[in-house]
Amino acid sequence: MAESDQTFESLLDLVRRLPPTRIESNVNALCDLAPEYADDLLGNVDQPLKLLRDEEQGKDFLGCDYNRDGDSFRSPWSNTYLPESTSGPTPSPRLRQLETSLNGAFDTYREMYFEGGVSSVYLWDLEDEPEAGKEMSFAGVVLLKKTLSPSSSDPETAPLGSWDSLHVFECHERGRSAKYKLTSTVMLVLETKTLAKADGKGAEGAEGKGNVTLSGSMTRQAEVDYPLTTAAGHIPNIGRLVEDMEIKMRNLLSAVYFGKTKDVINDLRSQSGLETKSKEDLLRAELAGKLGGRK
Repeated sequence: MAESDQTFESLLDLVRRLPPTRIESNVNALCDLAPEYADDLLGNVDQPLKLLRDEEQGKDFLGCDYNRDGDSFRSPWSNTYLPESTSGPTPSPRLRQLETSLNGAFDTYREMYFEGGVSSVYLWDLEDEPEAGKEMSFAGVVLLKKTLSPSSSDPETAPLGSWDSLHVFECHERGRSAKYKLTSTVMLVLETKTLAKADGKGAEGAEGKGNVTLSGSMTRQAEVDYPLTTAAGHIPNIGRLVEDMEIKMRNLLSAVYFGKTKDVINDLRSQSGLETKSKEDLLRAELAGKLGGRK
């Protein structure tokens, strides 16, 4: 393996070992330390999606490496780069029409499943624009972000969290069907804060604070063929593909993250009270004594 490849693999390994909640600052620090690998790091390390605003359209949109050109990001609503206009790549007119329809569809999906948040869809051509009626190949990304902010009634103990999902796909039309390849990544961050005031046994007015942070990411892939009769058929196909993957990953996150955390907590602290535990210890000692007397 070349020395440059080893250096890049070491950088990626370091990112994986650092706290996920500080992924953005960690990547920026590594880019400053090794600027020659900055583009590779930004293209290979998933970071929380940037929340941006298209003032002309009056709508929020999401930014990532797939719609970035320098320090500007392309808005799916106006098809222009913000905050500073650049000559970055844009989809062909035929693909732009499909992109606009997908953004409307996933805006409805976001409201139904997330009851808030922001969504954005970006498409790009994999080859020169084909003639009308000809088969085409393209790629795209579906972005979804939901942030849980502390409530104004109890900002000290209200939970914080964010859900960022990136669904990158390729589509190749094949006559009356289309082949889709999907790579999905979900980044989840949850943080809870608790305040426990003294019960009179300790120092008066003392209080203890406890924070629990749960964060990480998960990546899954899928490859399917769906029937395709018209160009508009890509909208339900991509919607079904992303919906099925999000449901599957949400169930996996529930089983792995929350299930494992519950097992660890149960091992650390018994749910039974002190009185119940004392009775169990007395019964255990009594049984041990009786069994020992039979020898």
